[in-house]
Amino acid sequence: MRIVTWNVNSLKARLPRVREWLEVMNPDVLCMQETKLAQDAFPTSEFTELGYESVHHGQGQWNGVAILSKVGIEDVEAGFSDGGDPDPDARIIWATCGGVRVASAYIPNGREVGHDHYVYKLSWLARLKSHLEINHTPKDNVAVLGDFNVAPEDKDVWDPKAFKGATHVSKPERDAFQGVLDWGLQDIFRNHYPEEEGLYTFWEYMAGRFHKREGMRIDFILATKSLASRSKIVLVDRNARKGEKPSDHAPLLADFHS
Repeated sequence: MRIVTWNVNSLKARLPRVREWLEVMNPDVLCMQETKLAQDAFPTSEFTELGYESVHHGQGQWNGVAILSKVGIEDVEAGFSDGGDPDPDARIIWATCGGVRVASAYIPNGREVGHDHYVYKLSWLARLKSHLEINHTPKDNVAVLGDFNVAPEDKDVWDPKAFKGATHVSKPERDAFQGVLDWGLQDIFRNHYPEEEGLYTFWEYMAGRFHKREGMRIDFILATKSLASRSKIVLVDRNARKGEKPSDHAPLLADFHS
């Protein structure tokens, strides 16, 4: 089973590239973030032609998350089931695909430390943990994929000094991310590459960041132990960040044996 996460940074702008990538890489499940499409604008028929069922939680020009699957989509749920108010943003969608409970998640950016959006980001991560605690156990096959807008360690950014005092690397954000892991999830990428530096999933468009290898690792495939133990290949497809009109994120891919 091949599972992928990819922040496409506008599916309308990136659809030809997404189609091409799907035809070449043939994942079983693709989780997309920042579709930036209204619910009725999602190109369901395009993905059906490629053999994928799809679900989408859209919000017009902002946010938006989707799941494509060749192994079934059941028990679809948008947002959180934690007893709280509905999330005002379209940031997470859940579905069961091939026996795995999958979430496609787009965590708030935070904007700047102390900003209202930063507070929202921390509370959002806390709600994600609460949803997991209420609805699942760490013994279940659960995978939470997406753009977390958090770099968990200094080695996950190209220059820690350049991020001093900024979002994505602050201690509260890192602690909140760790709290999600502590529920019972593992960072699949770090399981395979525990010490390596310079391995990123996001590069800003400005200043030639990609070509200078000045990136961040902020996209993740987090999985419970039963699923994580079956991962055999994990990689970042840097080639998808090259060429004409790429997203500023690259797909993160993991293969699992049965």
